[in-house]
Amino acid sequence: MKIVKRDGHIVDYDPEKIRIAIGKANNEVKLKEKVSEEQIEEIIKYIEDLNKKRFLVEDIQDIIEEKLMEFDKYQLAKKYITYRYTRELVRKANTTDQTIKELIDGENEYWNNENSNKNAAIVTTQRDYLAGITSTDITRRFLLPEDIVKAHDEGIIHFHDADYFAQNALHNCELINLEDMLQNGTIINGVMIEKPHRFITAATITTQIILAVTSSSYGGATVSLSHLAPFVRYSYEKYYKKYKERKLTEEECKKFATEDTKKEIEDGVQTFNYQVNSMTNTNGQAPFLSVNMYLGEAGEYKEELAMIIEEFLKQRMLGFKNEKGVYITPAFPKLLYVLEEDNIHENSKYWYLTKLAAECTTKRMVPDYISEKIMKELKKNERGDGECYPCMGCRSFLTPDRTMSLGNIAKAKNYVEGKGKYYGRFNQGVVTINLPDVALSSKKDIKKFWEIFDERLELCHRALQIRHKRLSNATSDVAPILWQHGALARLEKGESIHELLHHGYSTISLGYAGLYECVKYMTGHSHTDNGEGKEFGLKIMQHLNDATAKWKKEEDIDYSVYGSPIESTTYKFAKCLKERFGTIKGITDRNYITNSYHVPVFEEIDAFSKLKLESEFQKLSPGGAISYIETPNLQNNLDAVIEVIQFIYDNIMYAELNTKSDYCQKCGYTGEILIDENLEWYCPNCGNKDHNTLNVARRTCGYIGTNFWNKGRTQEIKERVLHLDNKEVH
Repeated sequence: MKIVKRDGHIVDYDPEKIRIAIGKANNEVKLKEKVSEEQIEEIIKYIEDLNKKRFLVEDIQDIIEEKLMEFDKYQLAKKYITYRYTRELVRKANTTDQTIKELIDGENEYWNNENSNKNAAIVTTQRDYLAGITSTDITRRFLLPEDIVKAHDEGIIHFHDADYFAQNALHNCELINLEDMLQNGTIINGVMIEKPHRFITAATITTQIILAVTSSSYGGATVSLSHLAPFVRYSYEKYYKKYKERKLTEEECKKFATEDTKKEIEDGVQTFNYQVNSMTNTNGQAPFLSVNMYLGEAGEYKEELAMIIEEFLKQRMLGFKNEKGVYITPAFPKLLYVLEEDNIHENSKYWYLTKLAAECTTKRMVPDYISEKIMKELKKNERGDGECYPCMGCRSFLTPDRTMSLGNIAKAKNYVEGKGKYYGRFNQGVVTINLPDVALSSKKDIKKFWEIFDERLELCHRALQIRHKRLSNATSDVAPILWQHGALARLEKGESIHELLHHGYSTISLGYAGLYECVKYMTGHSHTDNGEGKEFGLKIMQHLNDATAKWKKEEDIDYSVYGSPIESTTYKFAKCLKERFGTIKGITDRNYITNSYHVPVFEEIDAFSKLKLESEFQKLSPGGAISYIETPNLQNNLDAVIEVIQFIYDNIMYAELNTKSDYCQKCGYTGEILIDENLEWYCPNCGNKDHNTLNVARRTCGYIGTNFWNKGRTQEIKERVLHLDNKEVH
């Protein structure tokens, strides 16, 4: 007989534990209330005679209480119930205490590898994790229903960011309305920040805004360089005036003013990069930041924006120096380069920027590429106009703006009537469904598959409603930088943020993971087969969208389908599947499951076929998605990169190229740090395995990680096949 414990683990039945539990309750009552040894054995025999293969531990405890009542041992039953309750409290408390101890001692594998951009040995990170452990404990015990906690523990769903959920004021990610804050002023820590009059000042203030905003939320944030472009002109006019006052010729005034402006842009961008990478926000890491480069939104300041983009690309291409003074690939800021008619063809005016972006990609894995053409086909506002805008952080896209008819509900000072609004909007949070678990639970019965799918979707729906309701209790006072001073809104003090959670102003995300394993188990085919597997995969994706559309219509909350990054959850889901269903070849025999709709990392496919196929799934993941191709070192094959970029423009909304540029501090090797059979990273030149002296950068979930990963994600990285070779592309 097996016993299923509360955490889902299965252990052998042990009657001695029943004797001990009743015995401890026996010691707490008077003689006449005690049960005899014979009665204890009778209870044990009754349980065993039921002849069940499995028992939930709670069911055994219920039986014990009932049998004690039958013996008229009411006081003893009461003591046993008290003992049971006390043990439950102790069990929970000890779990949290032990987790904290393991974190501080550096012995907890989960926290050491929970986030590849956080170092759990650093005191600021530990402080965030300590608060997170407490928040998770409160969330599990008081804020979530038991069935949702149980489903989360068993890997049926994943309730993201429980370590921030105890506070009712924290949301996931956002597009910062930087234009409003710079042009109309803001307040940080009670200090009024007025409109700057130079580019370098605007760049510096922007980094302070980023730090304040990302300390008041827990996901990614994005700013757009177009909002900094006007300040380049202000600086140029300042320099021009200076030289004009010195009675220089018109030609000299323009020449020297241009030179000074370029130098200021160089200094301002360097300051921005240093600030963003040296600051630590309250999440214990550098801000999780994306920087948008979109010429199409610059208006009259397109030339100034082009100058900023050029400098950002040049400085990123150079990289940042590590402790040894060697230039390496940094994780942030993530760069988003929008492909458009003005920069995609050799005869385009800004083609030189795209070539520079391609060169930067070969050396530093960024920028990522957004196709204005495809995005405008997929993202249409309530008036039917296609719009192009960046993601919030790594992949989370807002749904098209449908708040135009409602007016300026965020009270932004840069609101333009009739124009779609994206900056100042945000995401409320994520709950992810484990698709392979749905399939395996159905045992290939297709009717049962759709029934279980709907049950699990409703479980996710309820969990998302809880996220929404908790956030809806917040007022603007909880984070003035967000809700009162322009980052997301300019509400009055004490005003509720409730309206901003409805009407499509913000999104809330139904995540999904493991489409490949789900389809493979149910059909025997990959969803990449352009046949039965693909057809079934698209049906699953449509079913997710149908569910969110129904919820959105009923509740006026913008539910959206989101391809979850699941950086550490990929390992958790894989372990849970193995525990629940055993090892199934090709389905549960790895330490990870496949992210979102992606082609599995081990499947051979060329770059162009992969991007084309995934584009069909990406359009059914409107709340967030990114595709990628894996490449070798392409620094000597720029033509191949450019052809991929041009293919992205014509075929897929959002994609990236994963190149390699690592460094070994012990021997000075530059190239690709490898992974051995034991999933240990090592330098192929000197054999160094010390993580402290290896600089490794890998894109894992749409963003670059530099602090290594858990075993599941490490195995996934090891098994990645190349989608593009190092030959000339035709």
